[in-house]
Amino acid sequence: MSSLSRELVFLILQFLDEEKFKDTVHKLEQESGFFFNLRYFEEMVTNGEWDEVEKYLSGFTKVDDNRYSMKIFFEIRKQKYLEALDKRDRTKAVEILVKDLKVFSAFNEELFKEITHLLTLENFRENEQLSKYGDTKSARGIMLAELKKLIEANPLFRDKLQFPTFKNSRLRTLINQSLNWQHQLCKNPRPNPDIKTLFVDHSCGQPNGARAPSPVTNPLMSAVPKAGGFPPLGAHGPFQPTPAALPTSLAGWMANPTPVPHPVASAGPIGLTAPNNAAAILKRPRTPPTNNPALDYQSADSEHVLKRSRPFAMPDEVNNLPVTILPVPYAGQTHGQSSYSLDDLPKTVVMTLSQGSAVKSMDFHPVQQILLLVGTNIGDIMVWEVGSGEKIAHKTFKVWDLSACSMPLQASLANDYTVSVNRVVWSPDGALFGVAYSKHIVHIYSYHGGDDLRNRLEIEAHAGSVNDLAFSYPNKQLSVVTCGEDRVIKVWDAASGAKQHTFEGHEAPVYSICPHHKENIQFIFSTATDGKIKAWLYDNMGSRVDYNAPGQSSTAMQYSADGTRLFSCGTNKEGESFLVEWNESEGAVKRTYFGLGKRPVGVVQFDTTKNRFLAAGDEFSVKFWDMDNLNLLTSTPADGGLPPSPCIRFNKEGTLLAVSTDDNGVKILANSDGVRFLRTVENRSFDASRVAPAAIVKAPSVGPFGSNNATIGTTIGDRAAPVAAIVGTNNDARTLADIKPRITDESAEKSRIWKLTEINEPSQCRSLRLPDSLTAMRVSRLIYTNSGVAILALASNAVHKLWKWQRNDRNVTGKATTSVAPQLWQPSSGILMTNDISDTNPEDAVPCFALSKNDSYVMSASGGKISLFNMMTFKTMTTFMPPPPAATFLAFHPQDNNIIAIGMDDSSIQIYNVRVDEVKTKLKGHQKRITGLAFSHTLNVLVSSGADSQLCVWSTDGWEKQASKFLQIPNGRAASPHAETRVQFHLDQIHLLAVHETQIAIFEAPKLECLKQWVPREASGPITYATYSCDSQSIYVSFEDGSVGVLTASTLRLRCRISPAAYLPPNPSLRVFPLVIAAHPSDPNQFALGLTDGGVQIVEPLESEGKWGTSPPAENGAGPSTTSGVTGSEPPQR
Repeated sequence: MSSLSRELVFLILQFLDEEKFKDTVHKLEQESGFFFNLRYFEEMVTNGEWDEVEKYLSGFTKVDDNRYSMKIFFEIRKQKYLEALDKRDRTKAVEILVKDLKVFSAFNEELFKEITHLLTLENFRENEQLSKYGDTKSARGIMLAELKKLIEANPLFRDKLQFPTFKNSRLRTLINQSLNWQHQLCKNPRPNPDIKTLFVDHSCGQPNGARAPSPVTNPLMSAVPKAGGFPPLGAHGPFQPTPAALPTSLAGWMANPTPVPHPVASAGPIGLTAPNNAAAILKRPRTPPTNNPALDYQSADSEHVLKRSRPFAMPDEVNNLPVTILPVPYAGQTHGQSSYSLDDLPKTVVMTLSQGSAVKSMDFHPVQQILLLVGTNIGDIMVWEVGSGEKIAHKTFKVWDLSACSMPLQASLANDYTVSVNRVVWSPDGALFGVAYSKHIVHIYSYHGGDDLRNRLEIEAHAGSVNDLAFSYPNKQLSVVTCGEDRVIKVWDAASGAKQHTFEGHEAPVYSICPHHKENIQFIFSTATDGKIKAWLYDNMGSRVDYNAPGQSSTAMQYSADGTRLFSCGTNKEGESFLVEWNESEGAVKRTYFGLGKRPVGVVQFDTTKNRFLAAGDEFSVKFWDMDNLNLLTSTPADGGLPPSPCIRFNKEGTLLAVSTDDNGVKILANSDGVRFLRTVENRSFDASRVAPAAIVKAPSVGPFGSNNATIGTTIGDRAAPVAAIVGTNNDARTLADIKPRITDESAEKSRIWKLTEINEPSQCRSLRLPDSLTAMRVSRLIYTNSGVAILALASNAVHKLWKWQRNDRNVTGKATTSVAPQLWQPSSGILMTNDISDTNPEDAVPCFALSKNDSYVMSASGGKISLFNMMTFKTMTTFMPPPPAATFLAFHPQDNNIIAIGMDDSSIQIYNVRVDEVKTKLKGHQKRITGLAFSHTLNVLVSSGADSQLCVWSTDGWEKQASKFLQIPNGRAASPHAETRVQFHLDQIHLLAVHETQIAIFEAPKLECLKQWVPREASGPITYATYSCDSQSIYVSFEDGSVGVLTASTLRLRCRISPAAYLPPNPSLRVFPLVIAAHPSDPNQFALGLTDGGVQIVEPLESEGKWGTSPPAENGAGPSTTSGVTGSEPPQR
């Protein structure tokens, strides 16, 4: 392992220790063998945990490694033996003698005989050498001192006893620095980037966004939630040998689980889930550990228990960090619980918004956290931009279709048309919001930025008042959940408004609802005004819970941000208020918080933030609690003017807090981060009205309700770039409300002088041919490792080659670069990773490979069996699936590395579970061999492409075919019979790049609508390969004439052409061209070429340039048509 990888392990150890994952820390210490924790070792020895002691030692040494190691193991086993004798447990002593001590007889037979003789003594202290043996505790202490000396003297423990010295939370700091660096590289950095995931590089990507500097200290990431925030460590690793844990947290609440199976849509990995029905789960409750009642366990008797174990096992990959990333602690803060202070609480009043009527409900936008949605007691709804204090949208109550209303509602409205808002809430992605009114009705609006609120659904949901509303995702489709005065809970389809479920069982008006999910179990908590709590699964089979809220109060329930802790707050008829945390597994109150007052009227409202704090509006102030402390932490009157029970709402990151006032206003409170955030917003001078129509592109599909008739911009070709910023990797739909087009004289000038950038000389770019001492055969497949520190190539002779860069003074990052040559890496054994080729001719085979997320394993085939290689040792872990048919493309399922999609040369696609060695299903729809596969985790689809020039879309839920389309071969172009078609998803996971020798095309999944097509000039020869850059802003295309084109992905306009003379030495007798291109995983301007002569070439722009040319402006002819040619004069795009 490289020094950098070693250091990364230490950073992970520190992180795990700070997050209190103690068992995992020691497991990693043992498995890595990098740090021997003497304190932990001493603790285990003192407690006599002998099996754990030896297990821990095994990560660092074996019995026969050297004389020190032998002595260490002997002393431990001897002590275990003597303790068994001392307890008169001769059976145990004999077992230890035979199993543990006999191994030493080969080295000292006399000693072993003497030890055996102790069995014959009434008291082993009769032996002269053991006469001073005292009690167990003292004997362990004496032995421990001896063991420490042996360990310190053992050369195998050298440099492993001292943990390196570095600052607290170093890993988080590095990630934060990386995110800031990525943000600084954004072409149009947003002032307050919303980091949603670490799985892909950050890119603001807004094409018309106002440019703002990114301070290095900008907080982009923070503490990851503790237990429960992480999935089980095995949840997404490759090929786990045992099923992963599945929650049963509701089990303790379920008094009478129904014996009828209730199917629940599984969102978990195939093969790793427990029973696929809720009833089976509810019947088998397990008692969780007392230190974390929210952590749940499953029964082993799962319908997905392994049918046949694989003959190998691999370490887990922890690759599913929580999606919600909170701000990183600033300098001066320490990690862990102490990283939170009173300063983290938003208590400074920074703004007051004048509503004009009493505030009833508020909600911050989940993505654009400067937007506050407010509902009032006269039915008004407003959207405020809290950075400027501007009201940007306002709707008064109005029934959209009175004729569709029931007669009781029409009569009620005729008598009194005024209504109050009971609840306003944004959908999880912020594309919709819902309003629950005090009379029968729910309104669903779609939000398109600025003042653009559009009526979407009007539902007469309940008889009487609609008391609460929430969004949920049962069966992966967005739904609206409502409850009302009629004692009923209902679930509605958010796209059509169709009623999906009705839950009856409460005996009083339903006061609030709390939809949630644990792994693949979706459920709803509901509370009624009589203090009853019930829980429902989406199956119309009745309540699973009948429980009393503290004090029989009207209660609202809410989970912490990471979904692991459940809280409720309510007030009963006597005015007593209760703020509590629940033990989900037992359905009991875990802790009751002190500090709430007693009032004769009004229900206390509360909120949670940062997985750490609780807040409640009480006694004319806002009160705060630490979740782990029963006593009141602090309170603030917010400069006065609050009602007795103010309405409160945090923004997602907990930096802002909206509080209602008694004069029909809203105060915005902020902490220091929130103040900085608002200042940044003010500097950006938000102006929604200035968003040009051209900037409003086709709205991205969000779940089932994406708009298909939204405004189209000036050219269809413009739509891909904004979508990249609008739809992130977590399907977070964002509007363009705060984007101002930058139209300057400079851009107009550029539009007149722009021309294609031509790279014709080696001096015009940086390139490096990777050193190679092995047989040179044409490179068939090429990929950068995910870490960016190595390149893996698969040659046509079925041999893999791996080049690694070392970190040094010339390459401080250790990443792939043209400035430093890497090493062609081979393990000390000298073996090569060579695919099975069976009886096939390697030249005729279709090579393919796929790399695991942690770069540890590669799955590969070259016409024969599929092989799994260890990237560290090059050893073949296993082979499977002998031809025919032969594998021609491999792709890991994005949520489950056990599942692999395998394209075959017989035109089928096999969905294969490696762990159970079973083909789950075969997909048939192509006429020729499969040449490309791409998963979209946002759309839950697999797109396949074949040598038949056809694209097919398959649902990953049921594997049914959703759509198919053949590529349109340009007129006058003839494709070869076996021309490969490859597919790759844009970072937005919706737009799809299709590559064929005759064209580049962009499709929109899942309907496969062709948005753009680009046809090269014939002089360049066929396209040999193309790929997105890591940020999806560029497309690199290689041709048979050896040239490489760089296209702007959003418009498919060629902006740079690199001739072969720029990166290849002149050799008239040898025709060399790229067969494959790989894009660097973090540098959007670096790519690697796999050549026909067996070489691998890395190419980068000059440092002085920093990028590959400039994009042609729209004024230069980007109109709707088909494009062709690799020159600056090609016609515009279609």
